[in-house]
Amino acid sequence: MATIELTTENFTSHVEDDDILLVDFWASWCGPCQQFAPTYEKASEAHPDVTFGSINTEEQRELASAAGIQSIPTLMAFREGILVFAQPGALPPQALEQVITGVKSLDMDDVRRQIAEAATQEQPEG
Repeated sequence: MATIELTTENFTSHVEDDDILLVDFWASWCGPCQQFAPTYEKASEAHPDVTFGSINTEEQRELASAAGIQSIPTLMAFREGILVFAQPGALPPQALEQVITGVKSLDMDDVRRQIAEAATQEQPEG
């Protein structure tokens, strides 16, 4: 599956509708971004069950800002609409494979339970 371009118009629908969505935040002037691009593209071909999206931070400044992007490249992974991974830096192929495998193997019922528990612990008493 080829990498798709994500924009403010289609980002939310992909997060909500795709089981697993990987997002690469990049810019054309960024050397590490250019080095990571072939690795990301190759992984997209090896994992047709995963949606691979990319966000050009120069063209999608509002989206990059909303995502809290401070350095590029940054890779994010969403599973069933939940952000489960976010890390700046260009990953080597093996590390990207580990991220994909890890996201695929998550017990999402457990993830949702942990999120719910964290939310109740953050509630102020009184």
